[in-house]
Amino acid sequence: MTRLLPAMHRSLLVANRWFVVPALRAGLGPLFSNPVTGSLMVLRTRGRRSGQWRDAPLGYVIRDGAVYCCAGFGPSTQWLRNVRVDPRVEVVLPAGALSGNAEEVTDPAEWTPAMRALLASMGPIGRWTAGDVRAMSDDALRAHGAGVPLVRIRVTGLAGGPFDPGGSGWIVVNGALALLAVGWLARAAGRRRAATRT
Repeated sequence: MTRLLPAMHRSLLVANRWFVVPALRAGLGPLFSNPVTGSLMVLRTRGRRSGQWRDAPLGYVIRDGAVYCCAGFGPSTQWLRNVRVDPRVEVVLPAGALSGNAEEVTDPAEWTPAMRALLASMGPIGRWTAGDVRAMSDDALRAHGAGVPLVRIRVTGLAGGPFDPGGSGWIVVNGALALLAVGWLARAAGRRRAATRT
């Protein structure tokens, strides 16, 4: 997988902490979840030393009643290190928050299709980091993703909602935003025409 430069990594951490996580926790996940931007959730883990909750925005996919995400920065990813100490986590999905237990996926028979689905659900970011995984052979995908831990989170009562990967809720949200934008532009154009007549 593509490795980020240290400056890009720091910028991403700042954006996540001060913009993405607060927006997702405020229930704005449906605005972020669509085939273009991918689907985002917040994974909440207990700090392995502090015991305090730590939030990480991650791409995700729902398969077979479980949430899957990956540690894109490899085994040293902070949230993954927290999960290894305390596997009890919370996930904040566009439809709500759930508690569950996280564990790393080590079986290639599970890792390969789950990682393929996860990367495909991440839109352009998935293609940028891994290429077109839909056309990639299983062996090529495993070689390409070697060293990228995949995590399965088992939660009770999980069902994919309209704003989760594969759902169509994004059409309503983005359609409404497009209509608002068109209305605002039409109103601004009307004001300009009225100003030029006077």
